[in-house]
Amino acid sequence: MRGKLEPLLCELHAHTRWSDGALILSELVDLYGQNGFDVLAVTDHVVRRDDPWLPHDGPGCSVRGSNHADYLAEILAQAERARRDYDLLLVAGLELTFNDPDPAASAHAVAVGCRPFVGLDDGLDLALAQAREAGAALIAAHPYRQETGGGSPARATTRFSLEWRELEPLVDRWELFNRYELFAWIAERGFPAVANGDFHQPEHLHGWKTLLPCAKSEEAVVDYLRSTRPAFLTRIDNVPLRQAA
Repeated sequence: MRGKLEPLLCELHAHTRWSDGALILSELVDLYGQNGFDVLAVTDHVVRRDDPWLPHDGPGCSVRGSNHADYLAEILAQAERARRDYDLLLVAGLELTFNDPDPAASAHAVAVGCRPFVGLDDGLDLALAQAREAGAALIAAHPYRQETGGGSPARATTRFSLEWRELEPLVDRWELFNRYELFAWIAERGFPAVANGDFHQPEHLHGWKTLLPCAKSEEAVVDYLRSTRPAFLTRIDNVPLRQAA
């Protein structure tokens, strides 16, 4: 008889100092590993060459074609330590980050399990197609409605809410929660949903997260996210998970 799988507690949207996160990758692994997570996807920003908001060099720089091999190599090396020390599955990914001074043209998508470099210079739609061809699971990130907007120019990403009919076939999941922020229109449309921390600072460990009832392997996690099977959501408050247990 087939037994039930214990659901995996997942962070599917996290940044390091490879882009605009506060922690280096090893510190991120330790933080999530010590707090009982099962899956951590590292999804640092990729931006186009003429991105209006994010710098390309120094603190807050992005993953580029010229440094992607080093980025991926560090993730793979840390993945061995994460599994050995914490039984934490570390998954490589990217945040496909198309920023524009016009919020209606701006949209971000998280590519979980994307190992090749995918650029944004030819637009988000082509980048999504390339990431999907590479086997990634694609998540529409903080998909604001135009009337609510974002808290800063880099987060005023309203294209998904305006062009959802055209963009829906290009992604697998949608963020219903980003940290504590609810995007209720995603539930109204009935889109397959996840909850992510969009980690940049240590306090982003908390908030709404995703539970996936699948095997603890990169292939199983990515396949589940690319399917229409339901994901389950849970809220993690400011109490260490092991202490709460």
